[in-house]
Amino acid sequence: MPIQGVIFDLDGTVVENSYDWPKIREELGNENVPILTYLSGLEEPERSWKWAILERHEAEQTSRSQARAGIRELLFFLKRAGLRTALVTNNSRGNTVELVERFRLAFDLILTRESGLWKPSGAPFRKVLGAFGIGGDACCVVGDSRFDVLAAADAGIRFIFLLGGGASKFAGPPVEVFPAVPGLKARLEELL
Repeated sequence: MPIQGVIFDLDGTVVENSYDWPKIREELGNENVPILTYLSGLEEPERSWKWAILERHEAEQTSRSQARAGIRELLFFLKRAGLRTALVTNNSRGNTVELVERFRLAFDLILTRESGLWKPSGAPFRKVLGAFGIGGDACCVVGDSRFDVLAAADAGIRFIFLLGGGASKFAGPPVEVFPAVPGLKARLEELL
């Protein structure tokens, strides 16, 4: 079955930035739990001041982010080919909208952490599949991290693509790694 939808991650995939996750985790006092799960489980007032730490780091990276070379052209190609596209991120809606507007990116659906669904759970990807009316065998995920791989596998998505040099550490069946957008585009063309 040819693919009908593509789900993209934001940070490190659609835009390039340099989050220092070990430093952020250290500031938050969290080592092993996904950050959003950790923060959501805290009591006030600790919850609010730790959310502020995360939001400060996110705002800094949002201001410094650059669109990944070739991403606008890839999205335009997918639209012309009749594929639906979604952006699923654990980042906030405000940061996401700012980046999408700044770089003039277009997606059929955008899910942020405010949806209450976040990676590494496959729940946000399953929501996209439902909204698009397609199964996991007709969709692929493009990300850059272990969370993207885990969420795609949990949602039963067949094709998992990682973009960027650092992504190679998460490679292995069924994950394919591409250092840049042109290689990814060529692979997507094969699946149409």
